[in-house]
Amino acid sequence: MQDPTYVKNAFSKIADRYVLTNHVLSLGTDILWRKKVGRMVRAWSPDEILDVATGTGDLALELQRVCPNANLIASDFCPEMLAHATERGVKQTLVVDAMNMPFQDDAADVLTVAFGLRNMADYPAALTEMRRVIRPGGHLLILDFSTPEGILKKPYGFYLNKVLPKIAGLLTGEEGAYSYLAGSIGDFPSGDAMIKLISQQGYSDVQCTPLSGGIASIYTAVV
Repeated sequence: MQDPTYVKNAFSKIADRYVLTNHVLSLGTDILWRKKVGRMVRAWSPDEILDVATGTGDLALELQRVCPNANLIASDFCPEMLAHATERGVKQTLVVDAMNMPFQDDAADVLTVAFGLRNMADYPAALTEMRRVIRPGGHLLILDFSTPEGILKKPYGFYLNKVLPKIAGLLTGEEGAYSYLAGSIGDFPSGDAMIKLISQQGYSDVQCTPLSGGIASIYTAVV
């Protein structure tokens, strides 16, 4: 759980090169992860989608592409990031604090949050606020980094904590921001711990789909 002031300042500093840096650091794998999310959301045939912590709009753009008839709102608490989302073609954007959203109860068929819950001040409170705005029978989908087990655990930890901040620092000039992001991944619950956390906030049918050997995961749940 994070300090929101620090997080907002960190993301405002890296907003201009955030998209490029993410693609370089993941070798483009993050694009494939979002396409998988898009296929999952499309299968639910939503009318109203809320993409929380949209950042520069990568997932929102994919959801617009695969769900062209849905009404999608992309929100984020960092205006600098959201400005890039708008410039890149996200149709509806709104500056919103995910901990206290201005949406009515039961407003969305699907709520997505990609690489955003990890940066919020209170995970249980954020999940509870998300559940409030999802209609009964609607879906929550979380895409975020996780900690792989087995043979990948040590080399991934080395890359995450030693290599990633250096490369990101060269690309953005903000090594400190990426050192924070690397640390936040190690502290973030994943796998069974995340399933338990989501379930404790009143969701049902909570499932985890590991990606790329477990370095990321998709969590889905029903309200």
